Amino acid sequence: MSSEAWFAVLVALVVAARVAELAVARRHLRWAVDRGGVEHGAGHYPVMVLLHTAFLVACLVEVVLLDRPFLPWLAWPALAVLLAAHALRWWCVAALGRRWTTRVVVLPGEPLVTRGPYRWLRHPNYLAVALEILALPLVHTAWLTAVVFTALNAALLLGVRIPVEERALAQASR
Repeated sequence: MSSEAWFAVLVALVVAARVAELAVARRHLRWAVDRGGVEHGAGHYPVMVLLHTAFLVACLVEVVLLDRPFLPWLAWPALAVLLAAHALRWWCVAALGRRWTTRVVVLPGEPLVTRGPYRWLRHPNYLAVALEILALPLVHTAWLTAVVFTALNAALLLGVRIPVEERALAQASR
């Protein structure tokens, strides 16, 4: 099997993981809303979904259309970062438990989670996403996708998502 086909399998596995995350997130969202959870910043969520979907498509398109080579010296470290990012994301899910969703939902009166990776980082899940967006395309030298989507994701996270989450958490703690 060609390196492009193996890369397509890897992207399909990432898509499957994302679909599994969405199923968990939907279940957690219902649980949170049933307990008075309030969503914040819902307007940016479709943009985030579009960005992540376009990213996954761009990974494959760049490799095929621009005939990107498989470079083992880049691919193996990138794959290691991708796997570490995936492990970090599921550690975040485990630490937050039912409070983890793909949306910004705050349960009023609940304290901040300070276990797991949240013991050291304020937003470890976003670090995991950023690492994944950087590493996945580099597994098959899709550097243009890595650069463009890392920048777009950083703009969305730093400009919109994290400020929305910080305001929501500050409001809930009052």
